[in-house]
Amino acid sequence: MQTILLNGEILTPDPLGAAYWAREETLIVSDLHFEKGSSFAARGVMLPPYDTRTTLMRLGALIRKFAPKRVISLGDAFHDEEAETRIDEDDAATLEALMRSAEWLWILGNHDPEPPIRFSAPCEVETQIGALTFRHEPEPRAVPGEIAGHLHPCARVISEGRTLRRRCFAVSSGNGGADRMVMPAMGAYTGGLNILDRAFAPLFAEPVAWVMGVDGVYPILLDNLAPDIVGGALGRAV
Repeated sequence: MQTILLNGEILTPDPLGAAYWAREETLIVSDLHFEKGSSFAARGVMLPPYDTRTTLMRLGALIRKFAPKRVISLGDAFHDEEAETRIDEDDAATLEALMRSAEWLWILGNHDPEPPIRFSAPCEVETQIGALTFRHEPEPRAVPGEIAGHLHPCARVISEGRTLRRRCFAVSSGNGGADRMVMPAMGAYTGGLNILDRAFAPLFAEPVAWVMGVDGVYPILLDNLAPDIVGGALGRAV
């Protein structure tokens, strides 16, 4: 199983989009965006209303796999402040059960400035645990060991004359290990921003895309990454 060395700490990236910090028995997830589908439906954009359930299934599988003592959610767990009023009762009960299984920490995001009352747990704008700092939005001049979300990184990978596009962990490169990481979005209806987009430029001199495959997560260097195609031409934005 591949691991990422981040500011001296060993993290295990999972193909479901989480990272596990074994030394602290901590599971790290980001951008769950519960009830994004119902938010769109309320505005007349009709999407199948199963995104929350799908995301919860992924989260449950990760908790069963790693049995963490702590779960850190790096912001935008809920798509908006009314998500609690729209969530299906079975899904709400599932989330409550998952939260009872481990110590839970909400990092606040731009979509969820306050956690819903029903799912209350300790919450912080950012927090530091040992050598790692957790926040929602990455900062250009962050201290080493920053783990953030918000940007929903994806990679377009060139392989054997074809390309494929996958969610990824955006990780800084370095011979002594990485000093920052941006987590992929876990939410079923979250899109992705190409790691070559200019939004990542202030964060990484030369990013490594740890690309999520079916059975593992694989580091892909810059030479094997491509920008997205925008308006029929190659571009850096999605």
